[in-house]
Order: sequence, then structure tokens, then C-alpha cells
Amino acid sequence: MTRRSETTLLVIAKAPIAGFAKTRLTPPLSPREAARVAAASLLDTLDAVSRSEVTHRVVAFTGALASAECRGELARALERFEVMPQRGADFGTRLANAHADAARFGAPVLQIGMDTPQIGPEVLTAAADRLALGDSALLGPAEDGGWWALGLPSPQPARVLAQVPMSTDRTGELTRDAMRHCGYRVLDLPRFGDVDTFDDAIRIAAASGGRFARTIHALHDRGLVLR
Repeated sequence: MTRRSETTLLVIAKAPIAGFAKTRLTPPLSPREAARVAAASLLDTLDAVSRSEVTHRVVAFTGALASAECRGELARALERFEVMPQRGADFGTRLANAHADAARFGAPVLQIGMDTPQIGPEVLTAAADRLALGDSALLGPAEDGGWWALGLPSPQPARVLAQVPMSTDRTGELTRDAMRHCGYRVLDLPRFGDVDTFDDAIRIAAASGGRFARTIHALHDRGLVLR
């Protein structure tokens, strides 16, 4: 039997609703097309997490699933997860609260988002194994200066995320500094790009497979030009 890390894998997710998710993809996409891209990215992420060797799988969710694109497929995928509502007025606070909620299982928490559909279960399992080995924090740097993953042995340091400016080219650097200020050694995970813009989506689709790549290629076939 494969050894499973005593780790909780937490996904921060937003319902892929037109005008609510992936709004930076419009233009060139319509709001509904952008939501379909978001749904594909989330479904690929949930699939990768489901196939990762961890003990607990949690989704911190916001938005109305009943209004989402691919709502039926998403509902079936989420049945394999412990789903918790996001809590807080801003993104940093919601992240901190999600870490606290996911920590109820008593295991270290590895948190990711829904914007890196190219990351498979092997990468996530390796990160979970690494987190379970010791008392260090893990940070997965993103190519735009942010981060795609944060692993914490305990939820208390996540409280400082409420004071870290999000979605800037210094978010990764500031998050690393904040974790160090909390007394943690911070180990880097592999660097990946995430889907913020349509150019990001094109680049990631070209280097990956799954629903996300198929969705982007289908949009291309309907007239959008891949650059």
C-alpha cells in the first residue's frame, strides 16, 4: 500500500460564474467563456488533488454552485471533498480562516488555488510529503511574483495573510518574509505560472492537458487566435 502523508490538502475555490470568476480573461473572452475556463481549471485541480497521496482533502468555496458553469460535473467532483464556506471580507482574511478551518483534522495544511491546472498529483504529493517531514513552511512561487502554494505545520501563521497585499508582484516575497517573522524556515517548492490573463491561459494550455487545455483549444477553434 502506498504511504499517504499526514497532510490536509486545501483548495481555495470560487464558483465559475460569468462575471464572477476569471474576469481578467475578458476581453478577449466573454464572461461566460471566462467562467468555462475557470470551471475547467478547477475541475483539473480537483482531479489532481483527488489523485494525490494525502489524508484529507478540503475545498474552501465561495459563490453559488447552482449558478456555475459545469455545475453538475463540479458537484460530482466536490462529493470527494470536505467542502467549507470561505469566511472573511477580503482575500487575505479568507485564506487565514480557511487554514484555521482545514486544520481541524490535526494535520499540516498544504493550500493551493484553482489557477494552476497544469500541476499534477505527483507534484502535490511530493509537496505534502515534504511538509509532513518537519516544522518548516513551504512556499510555491509563481512566475508573476505571487505564489501558488503555501504549506503550514500549524494554522496560526496564516493569520498574517490578512496583512499581506495580495495579487501583486511582491506577494510571494512578502508572504515569505511574514512566515519567517513567525519563526518558520521557508522552503521553496517548484515555480509555476498561474492563469491570471488570457496570455497565461494560452501558455499553460500549450504545456498541459486535461479539461483546461481542451477548453482553450476549443475557444481557439471557434476563432480566437493563439499567440
